[in-house]
Amino acid sequence: VAQHLVNDNTETPGQTESPPPERIGPYHIEAQLGAGGMGTVYLGKHDETGQLAAVKVLPASMASEQGFVARFNREIEAMRQVSSANSNIVALYDSGEDHGTYYYAMEYVPGETLTSRIEREKRIPWRDVIDIGTQICKALKAAHNAGIIHRDLKPSNLIIREDGVVKLADFGIAQVFASNKLTMTGGILGTAEYMSPEQAQGKRATRQSDIYSLGALLYVMLTGRPPFTGKTTLEIAQKHKFGQFDSPRRIVPEIPHWLDEVVCQCLAKKPEDRYPDAYVLGLRLQEIPRKVDLSKSEGMLAGSRVDSTSETEAAHGGVDPAAIGGTFVRDMMRAELEKQEHRGLLNRWFDNVWVLLTLLLLLLIGTAWLFLNSRPTPEKLFARGESLMSRPAGPAWDAAQTQCFQPLLEEDAELWQPRVQPYLDRIAEYQLERTLLDQPSLNSSSPSDEPEQILRRARVLEQMGDFEAAREQLEALLVLLGDSPDYAAPRQLAQRMLEQIKTPEPRQIEFLEAVLIRAAQLEESGKQDEADRVREAIKRLYGENSSAIETHESAGSAPASGR
Repeated sequence: VAQHLVNDNTETPGQTESPPPERIGPYHIEAQLGAGGMGTVYLGKHDETGQLAAVKVLPASMASEQGFVARFNREIEAMRQVSSANSNIVALYDSGEDHGTYYYAMEYVPGETLTSRIEREKRIPWRDVIDIGTQICKALKAAHNAGIIHRDLKPSNLIIREDGVVKLADFGIAQVFASNKLTMTGGILGTAEYMSPEQAQGKRATRQSDIYSLGALLYVMLTGRPPFTGKTTLEIAQKHKFGQFDSPRRIVPEIPHWLDEVVCQCLAKKPEDRYPDAYVLGLRLQEIPRKVDLSKSEGMLAGSRVDSTSETEAAHGGVDPAAIGGTFVRDMMRAELEKQEHRGLLNRWFDNVWVLLTLLLLLLIGTAWLFLNSRPTPEKLFARGESLMSRPAGPAWDAAQTQCFQPLLEEDAELWQPRVQPYLDRIAEYQLERTLLDQPSLNSSSPSDEPEQILRRARVLEQMGDFEAAREQLEALLVLLGDSPDYAAPRQLAQRMLEQIKTPEPRQIEFLEAVLIRAAQLEESGKQDEADRVREAIKRLYGENSSAIETHESAGSAPASGR
């Protein structure tokens, strides 16, 4: 039930399983609810009030890293801003630090996730979908009013209580990653099946990004499947950017066409084509049941009128007296004939069917001629693609792929493949790095993503300063990939990362030397306990970094006067 409260289901390097603690802060731990790379969630009971709570704990392997602690604290701050704003958002109770363990306690919601309900029912009735969607809109409106963009709206982050109340949880990548200090430029945040096209391109998420994700949620509730699926995260992201989905009514015809239109507008590629905010979307959803009920009542009323007319005709020998009006009809026809006689020549000419057909044919020919003459030649298209590729990697490269190189391959793959392929390889490598390596999560969407998973792990090791382990991961991956053309992009990226693996920065070595000088001075002045604590802290922070260990040992063996 509470697995949704964990941002990531993949273990982080260095994280090992351990038995649940007996207590965390003022909470007695009764059970473990969920675990993942970014935290563990326990069911706790407050010592004084007896209130049950879901207690999320930052893993010990991350608690020593200031970056992860800052990320955890920003997650708490995001929940603090929105939890009291709306009853459809999981409430935050308190937070703190208990002997080096960072935690926060939130509302424990007994019920089932939307994921579980979809798996059980396959397709949810459209009236229930509207009810769920309306409650989500209320939660998003409260978050957006507080300046928080959720960024990861998906079924596992929504809990449905037994009384039908929907609770939105997990603001782990909402305000957490709104700071440039905690995410990389161009990084993708969100879950592939529900991310907006702008998130798939690494752009900044907005309110309309959450509207798109809600549209994908409505789609999967109505049809039983997301609007786009694929074998890899990259494939799904590409479909969000350029693909076309089947409308919900094509899959489930009994869905009201008003609801079909709402879902399609939510899933518009351009943010400005979607609903302006969650409040307006909620109003549109609430109108649909009333429209359906009204249309049904009007249909019944029209049917009763037809029956009444039939009865009237039968009572008058099959002729309705209201239809008897020969003089009136004759006068109308005479007036129309006189009007036709007085029309001008030009009007009568345009009233000819053959004239209109001829004009339509000329219009079609003219339009085709303009299209053919305005279309660039293949050489000009290739030159434009080369020009876009000369710019820095980013939207220009995406445009080169979709607007230039792909049309050339569709026109004549045999002719253009040798000239276009080098550029496509560069674009694939760039997209792989942008889409997969810049994500803070290590979660893999499918077994076929294993090379990307290893690349992410090597990137994390490099950022943590463990350069030797990062090299080993990359060298082993290159051996496994070999020369297979199916893994060209991961292979090229692994080679480039291997070449760019850095050694410890000079400022790191200078910092260690300065700290060791202070430890030696403490030792000389008789403060052995303080000196030992300093050296122990160095081991905890740099114990896995071979270069840092060498610096530590060489500094530790040198005379104090020479440090």
